Amino acid sequence: MKRDGDSSPLVPRDPHSLADDSDDRHLPRDRDRFSSFFRDDPRAPPHSSRSNFLIFSLVAILGLLSIFVLLPRLNGPYICKKDGIVLHCPHVKEAPSLWENPYSATTSWKPCAERRDGGISDLLGENETNGYIFIHAEGGLNQQRIAICNAVAVAKILNATLILPVLKQDQIWKDQTKFEDIFDVDHFIDYLKEDVIIVRDIPEWFTDKSELFTSIRRTVKNIPKYAPAQFYIDNVLPRIKEKKIMALKPFVDRLGYDNVPPEINRLRCRVNYHALKFLPKIEEMADLLASRMRNRTGGLNPYMALHLRFEKGMVGLSFCDFVGTREEKAKMAEYRKKEWPRRYKNGSHLWQLALQKRKEGRCPLEPGEVAVILRAMGYPKETQIYVASGQVYGGQNRMAPLRNMFPNLVTKEELAAKEELDEFRKHVTSLAALDFLVCLKSDVFVMTHGGNFAKLIIGARRYMGHRLKSIKPDKGLMSKSFGDPYMGWATFVEDVVVTHQTRTGLPEDTFPNYDIWENPLTPCMCRA
Repeated sequence: MKRDGDSSPLVPRDPHSLADDSDDRHLPRDRDRFSSFFRDDPRAPPHSSRSNFLIFSLVAILGLLSIFVLLPRLNGPYICKKDGIVLHCPHVKEAPSLWENPYSATTSWKPCAERRDGGISDLLGENETNGYIFIHAEGGLNQQRIAICNAVAVAKILNATLILPVLKQDQIWKDQTKFEDIFDVDHFIDYLKEDVIIVRDIPEWFTDKSELFTSIRRTVKNIPKYAPAQFYIDNVLPRIKEKKIMALKPFVDRLGYDNVPPEINRLRCRVNYHALKFLPKIEEMADLLASRMRNRTGGLNPYMALHLRFEKGMVGLSFCDFVGTREEKAKMAEYRKKEWPRRYKNGSHLWQLALQKRKEGRCPLEPGEVAVILRAMGYPKETQIYVASGQVYGGQNRMAPLRNMFPNLVTKEELAAKEELDEFRKHVTSLAALDFLVCLKSDVFVMTHGGNFAKLIIGARRYMGHRLKSIKPDKGLMSKSFGDPYMGWATFVEDVVVTHQTRTGLPEDTFPNYDIWENPLTPCMCRA
């Protein structure tokens, strides 16, 4: 049997293992050989001697034993064999389309958010606008990015002047990054000057700047989630005209997608893909990391970027079940009870909830599951993988199956010297920006769970021409396959390949309440 050599050299191979990397093409012929022992031979005499009978019986017994050995190989009721922390999966032939989007040439879409078709109203001078609006962009880098895009759109709807948004520190990220620490402010203001007037700071005539987010009179609250443009015109515009300067709070997902004019959505794409540029030093470091990924083998090679969402907070918040010891699951239960007491209640309903969520594909993929899916797609162990993730829950033990199957797996900390990253460690969002850009530049991007990071990466790759492959695993189908004790490897590979043939990051038709950040087709892209 031909072997792929995926096993760790420290783990001895069992010649009778059902999970060796075997070439199954030889097995049907072996089966035919064994079956030939049981065919009738017309040349045999009608009466066999006792010795012939004994020989025939011995051969028949050996044949039966061989069939019992071979049948599990042909129809093994498992996907991969787990040996401690090592996964053994059979070999899969490498497909020619692993590193390119095979259907990109069949689409005829191109980016067109730069095109301006005229706005809701003509742009006025700063002294002629209806007033000033101010927001705090909350959350992590990518949530902040979306908030900034929405702030520009709302300023356009209200014909107001936008004060440069503040990147707000919150309890999770604990970061003091300012807008100018991460984005090119001059480019941002200049690029959008024909759309919205943006100023760097609160006007001098407004003396009490601290009042802006503390005074009820100066703050517009209770803006509904995914509010339509008309809500701002009816409820926010009158207050801006009266007070001349207003803060909008909160401002996460406070503007809808399909209930605003097309030009407003196009403006949001213009901000996201053209106006918001990272500082040159961040761009240069990301280019260096991407170059190192492509030259790790001494010659040019493609690389995959993997956004692995399996941090403790993500696992806890998902309320999904996961592979782990009793002690580990008990600690997670205590963590969930402490952090989300309302959802936890007494915990009695959580098992059924976990099963339902996994069935619906709403649970984050574990590193071992990701490894099996990538191997089924045909990616070999030599694949160069850049991992963008937080601290993986379970540490190195949980990462071991993925790292064992794909040993060329690195993070930015392993690609760059400590001194090179020290400057970026001053701001958490700068490190997140490096991950964002290296993933954006990769030949293949793989997401394992939802989130703004993955949505923005896939959306940007679609917008840039969708020639770069972006894989969004069908987690519902995968959970069904992983939970099937009679699913053979060949069937699993076929399911993975067929299901993900078109899940490669092509532009998709939009639908009500679609997410413009993940799929910017309409109205940000046009027919070529």
